[in-house]
Amino acid sequence: MLRRFLYIPYYILHTSPAYLIRLFHHAKKNYGAGYAYLLADMLYCTIRYNIAFIDYFDFKFFTLTTSQRSEYMGSGAMYEYQLVMNPKKYRTVLSNKTEFLKKFDDLSGRKWATLEMLRNNNAHANALLRNNLEKIVIKNDVGQAGKQVEVLDTRHLTIQNLIQKMENSRYNLAEEYIEQHDQLNVLSPSGVNTVRIITQIHHHEVIILAARLRITINSSTDNLSTGNIAAHIDLTTGRVAGPGIYVDTTKPDEYKHPVTGVELIGFPVPFWAACLELVKKAALRVAENRSIGWDVAVTQNGPVLIEGNHNWHYFLWQAPEKRGYKKLVQRFLEKYPY
Repeated sequence: MLRRFLYIPYYILHTSPAYLIRLFHHAKKNYGAGYAYLLADMLYCTIRYNIAFIDYFDFKFFTLTTSQRSEYMGSGAMYEYQLVMNPKKYRTVLSNKTEFLKKFDDLSGRKWATLEMLRNNNAHANALLRNNLEKIVIKNDVGQAGKQVEVLDTRHLTIQNLIQKMENSRYNLAEEYIEQHDQLNVLSPSGVNTVRIITQIHHHEVIILAARLRITINSSTDNLSTGNIAAHIDLTTGRVAGPGIYVDTTKPDEYKHPVTGVELIGFPVPFWAACLELVKKAALRVAENRSIGWDVAVTQNGPVLIEGNHNWHYFLWQAPEKRGYKKLVQRFLEKYPY
């Protein structure tokens, strides 16, 4: 319990005061909760339920019963869970995109090269630049949440210009752009819409905890932090089973794509069975990391791995279904051999 008090300075430093104030105003205006109550209850819940200030509003704790509150896994609890599930000494293969591509090259479905490889191997660089889609993605291999990522048109791009661009922008990894499945392109063509599938290894078995379709809205990346939405996928059918939600919880849920107008509920993810098999295979390859959030892109030929996240986010896991899943994962904390 003492540790939860120590998290409070971190929450203060990493919370936007302007955004927090907006959440207070939204809760008061739309739910009739007073500012004094919200402040006192937020601080109480931060300690009692091991959540961050933003979690209190994201999960609308001010509307929940004690029993419902205890179901949610917030920032502090998730941090502690992932320290146990994914020990720091094993995380490099997931936190570093270059190491990830080396480990999962056969499952990634794309050409790639580090900045050093581009400098030293013109043939390799030419193969990457002259791809059929005439686009590549450049990024920092330790960037997260869609940051430090850029899509380039390669039609008039030389190797030297690419190297200079990467050096100036502090990028060190280039990848072939992935062309998504036609169905997903109809849903949203502005960027690749990936599937987040969360796996848990328990007694050598790979369990699927949840799946979410991340949907772009006029964005080249599908991260929620850049204004996109995510929706719950039914694990049995592979169809979207709920509305799209924003990370900014003051925005209303979306039942149709706000640009293309495609209905979200019932939308089928192509190659669903293959998506599940792909992440199960990947999870067993790095079984020392027992709980991973995989990002999967689906092409016309099937699914490919984009990345694996040792610190997969508790909001994307719980918010689309508007329920907490703490009790679901508590049983995995028991000690057992890999």
